[in-house]
Amino acid sequence: MRLLHSIAGGRHGGAERFFIDLVRALSRRGVDQHAVSRPFKQRLKQLTSLNCEVTQAQMGGLFDWSSQGKANGAAAAFAPNINLAWMSRGARYSPKGPWVTVGRLGGYYKLKYYRHCDHLICNTPNLVRYCVDNGWPEDRVDYIPNFSPKVDVEPVDRQSLSTPIGATVLLVLARLEKTKSVNVAIKALTNLPELHLWIAGEGSCERDLRALAASLGVAERVNFLGWREDREALLRSADICLVPSSHEPFGNVVVNAWANRTPVIATVSEGPSFLIKDEANGLLVPVGDSSALADAVSRVMSQQELAYSLVVGGEAAMSESFSEEAVASAYIGLFKRLIQA
Repeated sequence: MRLLHSIAGGRHGGAERFFIDLVRALSRRGVDQHAVSRPFKQRLKQLTSLNCEVTQAQMGGLFDWSSQGKANGAAAAFAPNINLAWMSRGARYSPKGPWVTVGRLGGYYKLKYYRHCDHLICNTPNLVRYCVDNGWPEDRVDYIPNFSPKVDVEPVDRQSLSTPIGATVLLVLARLEKTKSVNVAIKALTNLPELHLWIAGEGSCERDLRALAASLGVAERVNFLGWREDREALLRSADICLVPSSHEPFGNVVVNAWANRTPVIATVSEGPSFLIKDEANGLLVPVGDSSALADAVSRVMSQQELAYSLVVGGEAAMSESFSEEAVASAYIGLFKRLIQA
């Protein structure tokens, strides 16, 4: 099988990180892959290490007259069976040819960008319904969730992050944008004395979030880590993972926490409320409610049996439905079916 990826996206982000996870998983299973990608150094390094050749293209901008030609040329030379278009911009620049073109949606993108696709993959059932409700044929869209790889790594040394060894650590892994509602996690610290919060991400709200932490008197207990590539090591060092988003179509971080045996507390936004069974494999709290978030943290910290049951439940959910094996097999199975159709 020969698989071409068309991906633009940002330098960092959940979809971009899952893209690398999927390339790695498919490479392990013998899929020959080539990517048309923006020239981000870290992404290029990762893809090269996975034996995935890359055609670099800007894929956007007022004076971008070359990307479509580069994408077309890469596809003609590579001759894929499947062309997988990631997000709307990847679909926009996706090359047309005799291969099967599949669009992958991880959000509520405008379907006009996918009009040249033969099939769609959505990572939640709600996204499947969105596509069908907006006129996409039901037999041409499939649900395949994301997964989190299980990686054997050592926890991050807390002292390396200026955190006391014995402190209780909360972790947020998110872009620092409004919909991620990281401000709610910072506000929760006012009801959680002595707890520390690690925030791993970058984005347009960072200055405002730093100012909020200072105004609430918790800045010394909030550590802005920037974007990190050691997701698993951070999760294994933290005591609880928080997903305070006001809008989250899937919620990769939930599955990441399950894979690393870290209790997770999330809001009832769309993705986490689809993934989490409250009290079984995580705790759910109302969107925007910092007091409820703090209360949930206190419960997990004070009730060891609850914390353990959430870890066990999360690991079971991941193994059953969100493992690398299950998801990679679903992708390969779908691709084979489409090629043979």
